[in-house]
Order: sequence, then structure tokens, then C-alpha cells
Amino acid sequence: MIYTVTLNPSIDYIVEVDNLQLGELNRMKRDLKLPGGKGINVSRVLKQLGAENTAMGFLGGFTGKFISDFLTEGSIPSDFVSISDDTRINVKLKHGDETEINGLGPAISDEEAKSLLAKLSHLKKDDILILSGSVPPSLGGNFYEQLIKVCKDTGAEFVIDTTGKALLNALKDKPLLVKPNHHELAELFGVTIDTKEDLVKYGRKLLEEGAKHVLISMAGEGALFITENEVLHANVPAGTVKNSVGAGDSMIAGFIGTLVLTGNVVQAFRTGVASGSATAFSDDLAVKDQIDALVPQVQITSWK
Repeated sequence: MIYTVTLNPSIDYIVEVDNLQLGELNRMKRDLKLPGGKGINVSRVLKQLGAENTAMGFLGGFTGKFISDFLTEGSIPSDFVSISDDTRINVKLKHGDETEINGLGPAISDEEAKSLLAKLSHLKKDDILILSGSVPPSLGGNFYEQLIKVCKDTGAEFVIDTTGKALLNALKDKPLLVKPNHHELAELFGVTIDTKEDLVKYGRKLLEEGAKHVLISMAGEGALFITENEVLHANVPAGTVKNSVGAGDSMIAGFIGTLVLTGNVVQAFRTGVASGSATAFSDDLAVKDQIDALVPQVQITSWK
């Protein structure tokens, strides 16, 4: 079973305004409310791919109920810890450019945090835990380390989609997958990456530090899948980019879901790229028909 953890979910309230006038009354042209949070995004795309999964994390208040109800309506199992504070709301204001106003994360009590750890203590050896997104400040800076320890104690695999110190600290525990983009990879090692040789060098460094699989997304230039013995490149399918939110989460879902279903890492890479692209070409997250249509367009070649 695949489990996703979203520690700081949100309602993403998307508001479209034709001509924003600061200090004046503005009327919406269109609005949309969607569950937000990287792990929740992964769960939604996994469902489209037919990969069984359960969404976990913290939910509270009427905002948390909206997310829980949304997942239930989509037939996505969930097992969130109910918290006393409200789940946050993030405002995405579209007025030509997009302006984002992210809500504060809820205050998570020690007991609520322990409840999540207790739920995860029932993980089994064949399970995969996907950790992604921000950590509410009240949980402290090492909560991912506590979640990874649960995986080590139970024998479960884990995927971590984060950056900086949290990612570096996780490498020694051998994550099943890491997926930095090329900018995040440079920042991670405090270097400038100017060539494909640099990309491969530092991608392989992630392997040397402990990662089992490394994906590097490169926006319009495609993506790399790096192993000890080879480097594979995938092109980006043709399409019009409408949305960058959730594309990386969709890539992770495509890769892990297909890996679990088929055991084929090359097909997992291809489906991951198709899933990320399908989300980028959509107003919301990718759906199965969109992913299936793009998979044949993803060409995998050896990168030399």
C-alpha cells in the first residue's frame, strides 16, 4: 500500500479578476476551491492511475472537513488526524500574473503529532510512505526525521519531496525516490550548474549519499532519470502550459504508482513525465485519459 502524508494541507481558493484595482471594490470573474497540499495531490493522481493509496496528515475545522469530503467523493481513502485548529486557506489571485497569499499553518499539539506517529507505526515492509510539502512550524524542524524513523523501524520504504537540509538529512536513510528540479539540485549542494555534466555529477551525488532513484525535472527541457549505470532523458510532450501547481507531485505519483503496478522503472519514468505534463496542461490535476494520451509522446533516450 502507498500512503501519502500532508502535514500542512490547505484549501486552495482560486480567484480570477479581470482588472485588479487596489483599494477599490473588485468583483470575481471566476472562483474555484480545491484541496491543496503536495501529498494530497499525489494521492489524487495515484487514484487516477489505479494505484491504491491512503492520504494521511492533519485536518481540522470546517476547512479540514471540505478536504475530507472532497477525498471521500473521489473515492480516495484517508486516515487524517483530527486537530483542534483549522486547516489553512491559500488564496491564488489570478489577474494576468498570479498572486499567492498562503495561510499560516495550524498549531499542532504534541498529542496530535503523536497520534500521527502512532497511526504510521502500523506500516508494513511492503508499504511506501510519500512525504511531501511544508511542515507547520509548531511541529519543529525535525518532524520528517521522526516520520522516517518510523519507516526504518517498520521496514517500509519512503519517498521524500522536499528541499534543503531536510532532504540532505534524509539521504542517509535511503529514500526510494528523490525529485529535485535543476535549480533545487544546485541550491542543495551550493553550486552553480551550467552543463549537463554538472547535472549528472550532482544527481549521482544524491545516489552516493543514499537515494535509490533520482529524478531531476528541468521544466521545458524535460527530465532525467539517473542510476549508477546510466542516465535517461525524457522529452516534454507538446501542449500549452496552464498550471504549474501540482506538476511535480503528479510526476512523483506517476513514477511511484507505475513502479508499484509494473515494477518497470523505465515505464515508471515515462508515466511520471506524462503525469506531470498532463497536470501542467490542465486547470487542475491530471486525469487518467490525459495521462494515457501523453504517455506515447514521452520518448526515453540515453543521455550522453
